Amino acid sequence: MNKVVEVLSVAPILESEELPTQTSLPLTFFDILWLRLPPVQRIFFYEFPHPTHLFFDTLLPKLKHSLSLALAHFYPLAGHLIWPLHSAKPIINYNTGDTLSLIVAESEADFNHLAGTDLYEAKEIHNLLPHLTISHEKATLLALQVTLFPNSGFSIGITSHHAVLDGRTSTSFMKSWAYLCRESQSPTSLPPELCPFFDREVVKDPNELEAKYVSDWLKHGGPNNRSLMVWDLPVPEEATRGLFQLPRSAIEKIKQIVVMSKKKGNNNTNLHLSTFVLSIAYALVCRVRAEEVKSKRVVLGVSVDCRRWLEPPLPPTYFGNCVGGRVVIVETRGLLGDEGVLVAVEALSEALETLKDGVLNGAENWSSMLFDGLATDDKTIGAAGSPRFEVYSSDFGWGRPKKVEMVSIDRTAAFSLSESKNGDGIEIGFVSKKTTMETFASLFVNGLQS
Repeated sequence: MNKVVEVLSVAPILESEELPTQTSLPLTFFDILWLRLPPVQRIFFYEFPHPTHLFFDTLLPKLKHSLSLALAHFYPLAGHLIWPLHSAKPIINYNTGDTLSLIVAESEADFNHLAGTDLYEAKEIHNLLPHLTISHEKATLLALQVTLFPNSGFSIGITSHHAVLDGRTSTSFMKSWAYLCRESQSPTSLPPELCPFFDREVVKDPNELEAKYVSDWLKHGGPNNRSLMVWDLPVPEEATRGLFQLPRSAIEKIKQIVVMSKKKGNNNTNLHLSTFVLSIAYALVCRVRAEEVKSKRVVLGVSVDCRRWLEPPLPPTYFGNCVGGRVVIVETRGLLGDEGVLVAVEALSEALETLKDGVLNGAENWSSMLFDGLATDDKTIGAAGSPRFEVYSSDFGWGRPKKVEMVSIDRTAAFSLSESKNGDGIEIGFVSKKTTMETFASLFVNGLQS
């Protein structure tokens, strides 16, 4: 049970210089691709075993003030997404006086249960998240909710518009907010690795992907459908979520299993044996077996941060979307066989090898894949997030998060990936039926016991 204490409108505050009175940022083709996709949502859980008055007297004022300072650096986030009739594409528009919504709430739920390692119903944490205000003509870009669990802890829920922020940008904002809250001796400036880079001219579009994606959205529900309403994907009934740890020792064991299997098979595939590939391959095999997949093929959609792959590369702090993807198609029977992990690693390696041909190779088909999907009889699974985002580094001054959940996977059935809290390996989350999750948990652990 949640009780909303207050709803605040937080404005950007820059103490040393003036903010722009008005600015607009055009969307790039990377942004337009995600125009009507559901928002991305995360919840950060923090331990705070102190009386309620200490939260409201000490912690909350610091959170609010540092949020205003962080917004000064990320000021477009206080603005709106609009699609003016005179514009060929949507734009981010910020005006003086624009604010960000911050909900403050109290919860009677069991903090240690939600921030722990047990499986639980997905809907148990939905009330810890705020909603964006979205109409056909206008959309807010970011919303935040701080929820106190008296004498136990608090959570910060972040909901971000997918056409404006990718995972790297949204987590960079969270880390910036945390830094300004934590480092009270220098409260207004950010280190260079957190300062957002807003220039859109650096994103080149020689293949006119922007025009294609815009045209596809206009036709989708059209003709000339300029609506900004996002897809309302339902959360399945009985959806149960779990977050599973894969320490470095386990990843090394998976690597040894794959190498030994490859030697026995005498194949010449150039394997990518990165932590990401090994982790997602192992999780995929466990999931296909736990869900007893009956389709002939499994299709895995893998996100790729394109910043470093572009020519020229974009700065790591580039503000906006810069996400591409690769599609991994693999025979289900191969994943169910004794060499299932090797089969998954080979398929992932083959897909990732194509990045050498250009990260935008095949990008003209990305929008079609979103709208139409692939063959309807295939089992489709996505992979969202990245260990590179370092979500557990968002320390507001009261310690690192106890747990970070990516809640938007409830609607997409994707895997979520992040670094582990203690830095030892990877965390993998996903949502399915309770019986499936229990079977997956057993397979996930026991598969590395022998």
